[in-house]
Amino acid sequence: MTLPLPLPKSREEIRAIQRERKRIAFARAKQIPWYRGRLDHIDADRLDDPAEWSKIPILDKESLRQLNHDEFLRQFCCAPATEIAEYWRSGGTTGTPVFYPRTHADIRYGLNAWGRSFPCMGIGAGDLCHIAFPIGIHPAGQVWARSAHLFDVGMIWAGAGNACPSEVQLRLIQTLKPTVFMGMSSFALHLANLAAATGLDLAACSVRKVVCSAETLSDAKREKIGRMWGAEVYDVFGMSEAGLMGAENAAHDGIHVWTDMYYVEAVDPDTGKPVPEGEIGTLCVTPLWTNHATPFLRWNSGDVIRLYEKSAGSGIWAELFPIIRHAHRTTGFFKIRGVNINHAEFEDLMFRQSAVNDFQAVLQTDPASGREEIKILIEIARDLDGAAICAHVADHVKKTFEVSPLVEVLPLGTLATEFERSVKAPRFVDRRE
Repeated sequence: MTLPLPLPKSREEIRAIQRERKRIAFARAKQIPWYRGRLDHIDADRLDDPAEWSKIPILDKESLRQLNHDEFLRQFCCAPATEIAEYWRSGGTTGTPVFYPRTHADIRYGLNAWGRSFPCMGIGAGDLCHIAFPIGIHPAGQVWARSAHLFDVGMIWAGAGNACPSEVQLRLIQTLKPTVFMGMSSFALHLANLAAATGLDLAACSVRKVVCSAETLSDAKREKIGRMWGAEVYDVFGMSEAGLMGAENAAHDGIHVWTDMYYVEAVDPDTGKPVPEGEIGTLCVTPLWTNHATPFLRWNSGDVIRLYEKSAGSGIWAELFPIIRHAHRTTGFFKIRGVNINHAEFEDLMFRQSAVNDFQAVLQTDPASGREEIKILIEIARDLDGAAICAHVADHVKKTFEVSPLVEVLPLGTLATEFERSVKAPRFVDRRE
C-alpha cells in the first residue's frame, strides 16, 4: 500500500495542510447532530485566526460517556454503516468505554500515523519488533503491528500478557531475538522482574530499544527500564479518538507530534484559550485525516502538557514537528489520612530505590483500630538485607509524603504472577473497608 500522506517537506507545507484540513474538519463536524447550533457563530473563513478557532466548544470524554453506543453513533457519526471498516475502543481504564467507528479511509491514515513512529525512532529494515500491546479492539497493538509492513519492519505479534503468558514472551525474546520491545512501561518492568526471578539477564539479550506508550513514562521509570533491559527507551503518544500522534527521536526531549495529521493546542482549561509556549495547558486535538466517521473538533484528551515549537534534536523530525512534554495526568492519586498522594510521584520515588525490583501499594483498613494505612509490597534482589531495605523505603515515603507505611518483602516473582492477570499492572490497590 502506498502511504496516503508522505512526510511533509517543510513547516510551511504543514501550515498549508492545516489551513485546508481544518476547514474540511469543520464542515464535517457541522453535519453531525451534536454540533448542531454549536458552530453557527463561527466564521468558517477565519479558522486560522486563533481567536475565531477558540470559539469552537471543547469536546471532552464526559460528553461521550453519558451516551450509550446507539446514541453516540446518532450524535457523532457522519459515515454510513457500509463505510465502517472497524471500531477502536477508547483507552481509558475508568468509566464506560466508547467504541469509535473508523472508515476504510481512516484506517489508511491510521496506518500512516502509527508507521511514522518507526523511522522517527530509528527503527527500520532489519529490525524485528516484539509487540506486547493488546491485539484486539483497542487499536494500539493491531494497527501498529500492521503498519510495520509499510515501513519494512519485522513484527512478532505477541500481544499482552493476559493473552500470551509472560514466560512465553520471555522464551520468544530468547528464541526469536527481536531488536525492539514494544509495550506498556509497567509490562516492560514486569517482564524484567520476571526475568530476574528466573535468572535471565535481559540486558544481555538482543533487545536494544524499548518503545513504551499508554502510560506516563517518568524519568525514574525510563532509567529503570533502560538499566534492566540494557536498552534505549522511547516514548510515543496517541489516543483512540485520533490515532498515534507522535514519537520521540534520539534527543528524548519530548514527543514530536505529526502536526500535518493532527492540529494540537495547549489551552487554559478555564478559558479554552491557547497558553504561551512552554506553559502548562490542557491538550486539545483536532484530527485532520482520521475524521471521516467521527469529526471531533478540539478534543480534550485529559493530558496536561507543555508545547514547544522546537526540539533540541536535529534531523528531519526536529525540523518539521513541534514537541509536547507531559506535565502530569489529571487523574491518578489516592487520599489517605487526609493526604493526597499522586500515583506518578509515588512511582517515581519507588523506582528510584535501586534495591527495589518492583512494588505494589495497597490501601487497607487496620481491623483492630479501623485506621487507614498503606502497605508497600516490594520485591528485592536475592541476598539483600530485607529489613534494612524496608526501613529505608519507609523512611523515604514518610519524608516525602508525610505518611508512615508498612513495608513487606515478597518472594521474587510474586507480583509478576499477580500482574500477569492484568493488561496494566495494578500497582495501586484500594482494599479499604
